[in-house]
This record gives sequence, C-alpha cells and structure tokens, in this order.
Amino acid sequence: MYNTKESSILEVQKLSKVYYNLSIKELMDIAVKKEGGKITTDGALCINTGKYTGRSPNDRFIVDEDSVHKYINWNKTNLPISKEAFEGLYRKALEYMEMKELYVFDGFVGADANYRIPIRVINEFAYQNLFAQQMFIKGQKEKLENFAPEFTVVALPDFKAIPEVDGTNSEVFIIISFEKKLVLIGGTKYSGEIKKSIFTVMNYLLPFKKVLPMHCSANVGEDGDVTLFFGLSGTGKTTLSADDNRRLIGDDEHGWTDHGVFNFEGGCYAKCINLSQKQEPQIWNAIKEGAILENVVIDEEGRPDYSDDCYTENTRVAFPVEHIENAVLEGRGGIPKTIIFLTADATGVLPPISKLTKEQAMYHFMSGYTSKLAGTERGIVEPTATFSTCFGGPFMILKPQVYAELLGEKIEQYNVDVFLVNTGWTGGTYGKGSRMKLKYTRSMVRAAIEGRLDQISYVTDPIFKLQIPIVCPEVPSNILNPSNTWGDIREYKEKATALAYSFHENFKQFKSVSEEAEKVDQERLLKIL
Repeated sequence: MYNTKESSILEVQKLSKVYYNLSIKELMDIAVKKEGGKITTDGALCINTGKYTGRSPNDRFIVDEDSVHKYINWNKTNLPISKEAFEGLYRKALEYMEMKELYVFDGFVGADANYRIPIRVINEFAYQNLFAQQMFIKGQKEKLENFAPEFTVVALPDFKAIPEVDGTNSEVFIIISFEKKLVLIGGTKYSGEIKKSIFTVMNYLLPFKKVLPMHCSANVGEDGDVTLFFGLSGTGKTTLSADDNRRLIGDDEHGWTDHGVFNFEGGCYAKCINLSQKQEPQIWNAIKEGAILENVVIDEEGRPDYSDDCYTENTRVAFPVEHIENAVLEGRGGIPKTIIFLTADATGVLPPISKLTKEQAMYHFMSGYTSKLAGTERGIVEPTATFSTCFGGPFMILKPQVYAELLGEKIEQYNVDVFLVNTGWTGGTYGKGSRMKLKYTRSMVRAAIEGRLDQISYVTDPIFKLQIPIVCPEVPSNILNPSNTWGDIREYKEKATALAYSFHENFKQFKSVSEEAEKVDQERLLKIL
C-alpha cells in the first residue's frame, strides 16, 4: 500500500491523492505502470522525456520583485517576468493540481549543515519525484515529521503555458520567485530543469554569506587534496572527476567556504552517450536499481544501447552518489589545492593543458569559453562556440564580478594552482581535426593534480599568453602545443587570432571589472592588433 496523505499543499484546497516520500521501488513501479517507464537489465528505470530532451534556456524567468531587482544580472538568460504574470500562471497551476495525483519529496540542498536549505519537490510524475529523491539530499524519517521547506519546486510537465496569454516565450516555463520561495516548472518532462532551478537559487543566496557557489565537480585524494573541475555540459566534469584513484565529492554543484567545499546534491546527473565500461567504469557501474536513464534506447530485453542517439545526444543518467564506490558520502572536503577549467574548443587552437595566473584564472572564469555540444540544449545539433559566464552563465544570476572576485580572493588566499584543459579538438577545427583522446586528458589532469607539472619548463603561447608545458608524463609532447598539430600553420594562426578576438568582444560586456582581469584582456588585444 502506498504511503498517501489527504492534505493540502501550497494553496491547493482540493486534492486527489498526495504521495509523500515514497520508496525507490514504489516510485519505479508507478513509473512503469502509469508513465511508460521500462526497467533495464541492470535494474535502472528508463524514461523517454518526449519533445524536450534538454534544457530550455529561453523559457527560464526570474520574477521581477523589488527585493531582488537590483541584484539580478538581467540578460537574455536571466529574463524578467512580472509579478502579475507569475501570479496568473501560478493560480492556473494550482487549479490544474487539484485533481492530480501528486508525489512529494522532502529533503535538502547543501551537505554543509551551516548553509543547507530544506526543499520540497512536488511532481505530477513519479519518475521525476524519483529523480528529485536521487539528486538531492535525503532527510532522516524522524527529521521529516514537522518538515518546513525554505524553497518549493513544482514540476508539472503536462501543464503548458499559452504564451500570448501567460507572458511566456513558449508552452514551456521555468519561473523562480525569490519572494514566494517557489520554482514553477511546466511544459517539459526534462528532469534537468528541476536540478538546475535549485542550483540557480543557491547561486543567488550563497554569495551574500561570502560563500562561492560553483558549477563544478570535486574530488579528493588520499592525502585530502581537493580538486575542482569547472565546465559546461559535455566538457568532461563528471568523467574526469570520476577517478579510481580519488574519491568523488560531487559531480556538478558545490559551495566553497572558509572551511572547504561542500556538495549541493546527493546524486550525479551524467551524460551517457557512447558510455563504455572501459572508459568510464564508475559511471557504468553506477547504473543499477534506482538509477534513472533519460532518452536511452533499450532493446526488447532491456539492454541499453548507449551509442544510439536517435532521441538525442543528450542522453542522461541520474543516480545517488552512493552508487559511486569511492564517493565521499558526507559530501564535504577541505580547501581546494587545484582547479581545472575544462573547455571543449571546437576551433582546435587552445592547448590541451596550460597553467594560469590568478589574473588569467579570473579572466577565463568570467569568460567561460567552450563549445556547446549537441543535445545539451534545444536546437544545438553540432558544437557551437559560446561564452558562459563563470562556466555556468544561465545559473549564475548575480553580477559576474561577484563570483569572479570571490574566486580570485580564494585563489590568492590559499595559493591554488589553476589549469585550463581543452577536452575539445586538436589538429584542426571540428570536422577536420580530432577530439582529444580521453586517456591523454586523464594523464594531463593527473599530472597537474599530483604536482608533476610544477618543476618543468613552460613556453608562452604568443596569442593567448597561456603557459604550455613542454612535456607531460604519458602524453606525446608534440600534441601539447596546438600549433604543432595543424598541417597548415597559417590557418591555425587565423583561427587562433579569431578566437582571441572573440574573447575580447565577449569581455566588453563586463563593466567595472577587476583591474587584474582587464589587464589580461588588454594584453591579448594588443597582440591581435
């Protein structure tokens, strides 16, 4: 018998049934019986999200409220919506919920008790409630008796907006109200919207407490040395932080305090296109009972085909962090020793690894350059150059300088080593060159973390002013300098100069930036001119 309660939630007066904190098995059973879910041979739940297989960045809004207006970095990804429009859509959502069976998860965001917030996630689909249970931090049963959420997420995929009536851009909407402490999601079954909306909330709240929120994964070595991996979807955060020789703290979202780092979540949300047991054994082995596969093709017997992208290249798996054998279950670590900025450069001109000064680190952090990979957002079908502020632009909703200054202060205070790692193309642009081999990237990252790049010589890239190591253990020396891998050196210089100019053009958006970051930009501009 399912655990049901007849009660009111939010402002809904008439409810059919509300299922609170159901078990994994109960949610999986409902997803199979009612929502088209299928169980794989490994015991995972496989779901197809239909029309929307990635985030909808043009459909995310922040309610323009007096208390937050002056702090938000309003732009094309931080779109305002009026309080009146939000209230109208919210009232419609409450009416929609009245006769629906609803699934409720109560839990927490933030592994550090000093900075965590209690959240409630309300879903009309059981599989999305399972997603919330596996992605966020579960509470002990006795602590949930008188649970009072600080923020509530309501996800109603089958409730669609009418743009000309509701003031949205499409039938999809993701709306955050900081005064109402509510996230309202509709029109999309893609579960990543739930996770990223709460990440956005934390990115707003924490800097006011002098905590740096970060779109990064984190792991720790046997000696307690913590490494952070920044990067957008598809650049390798999850893959590279899942290392058999190190323990995983978290794969995507963290906070950095004066005492160390802490994971926001209790789970991992990894891309699994072309997933293989040999290349990514930790993720492969984590896909078992309780894991949720999104848009992965499975055969009649339930065997997944991770190479099939007929639904999307953005195939995903969500699983609790305890599915990783050597994970840090408490979700906390010490002060970082090393920072890795990951970029998938589709132009093929950035070095596979280079060392950054503090000033360069702030500059590249604010720039957040990469190439969006196919499927991570609607409409992206091949790698597209992009600049995503702080390696998480759509979710970092305060002014970029707030995050960059916090990062610079911590790099200087703790003498942190910072490296820029290109997991993208070498020997030419996308379509001509080849993707950097994962085994080489792993070797470079391990060398950086273990300090094996500290005592070697570096050369300065003449265009980007980056410090390139002349050797790296277990990596062919000829690939370390990208100019060596191109057949046509003139074409290489043209592409490199064009990318450097793109950095400069993008940096114009930042007003009143720190003098250190501005100096890096001016040095590059002089070279271009």
